[in-house]
Amino acid sequence: MEFIEKIYVLSAKIKQQLDAITTEEATKNAFVMPFIHNVLGYDVFDPTEVTPEFVCDVGTKKGEKIDYAILKDNEVQILIERKKIGEPLSINHASQLFRYFHVTNARISILTNGQIYKFFTDLDAPNKMDEKPFLEIDLLDIDENIIPELIKLTKSSFDLESIINAAGELKYVSQIKRILHSQLNNPEDDFVKFFASRVYDGMLTQKVRESFFNLTKKAASQYINDQVNERLKSAIAGGSSIAKDAEPAGAAESAEAPVIYEPEIITTPDELEGYYIVKAIIRAVVDVSRINHRDTKSYFGILIDDNNRKPICRLHFNRSQKYLGLFDIEKNETRHPIETVDDIYSFADVLRATAALYL
Repeated sequence: MEFIEKIYVLSAKIKQQLDAITTEEATKNAFVMPFIHNVLGYDVFDPTEVTPEFVCDVGTKKGEKIDYAILKDNEVQILIERKKIGEPLSINHASQLFRYFHVTNARISILTNGQIYKFFTDLDAPNKMDEKPFLEIDLLDIDENIIPELIKLTKSSFDLESIINAAGELKYVSQIKRILHSQLNNPEDDFVKFFASRVYDGMLTQKVRESFFNLTKKAASQYINDQVNERLKSAIAGGSSIAKDAEPAGAAESAEAPVIYEPEIITTPDELEGYYIVKAIIRAVVDVSRINHRDTKSYFGILIDDNNRKPICRLHFNRSQKYLGLFDIEKNETRHPIETVDDIYSFADVLRATAALYL
């Protein structure tokens, strides 16, 4: 299984079990251990590799324990402190990480609640854990841009020097992205005045600033849309030839339509996320190597054995209202309106039942 698929499999598990997890111990067993074992690739059952309740006396504090220490060649490389799923993760929750970081050889520490993982190092002062993380991932809102950096922390690719070298840039880029996101959605007065002063020659009265607050938000939104459209135009200009199924007409449709080949098909991030969600759901029924997809101008199809006669579902995402197309035993499709990609989880039982037809 590819690394990104392992991430989405765990993400699917969190979404399915979130409401049932109410304690730190349950968070550890259901989410944190699978992250360490399945995603990062460390053997949680080998205490020479992953030591639970790691003890390291600090000054007058004796017998305190950190939740996990990941070791390599008997040296501590990563420290992990967990909280209960849903608990906020602030620097105030990391007191033990601060103490242990100072007295071990670890250069990486992780604070997590099973859903959000914050990664720290010592960029600001040697052997002193930074107060701000250099990397953060939310398994319910995955930013695929940081996946290459997360891979560097896995057992098979662990590269401390590369991680530390990239940490500074990651730390500040992530903070700048958060600030940009905040300012573009709810610009502060100084942000508004910065642009207003460059395009408006009059006095920036309160009424003018209020007007430019909305104008700034509107301009930012249009600029982002323009950038997205330019990328789509470039992709279309490059051209691509991908297998395309003819789109059947009507709400209930046949899955056995002929395959047609047409260019200019764009696979969107939502379609890929939907694919990984479906893959995570049905992998318990059918081997993941048999799960494939075909993108078309009309829909994004998910199939077994890359066979158009073995459809699992279709994602109709190329319109304002998203639809999930599900198939009955006669392979007739019925489209179900969904609001977000995550709504696919509501149809998990149907998807698994459909996959079972092709065993």
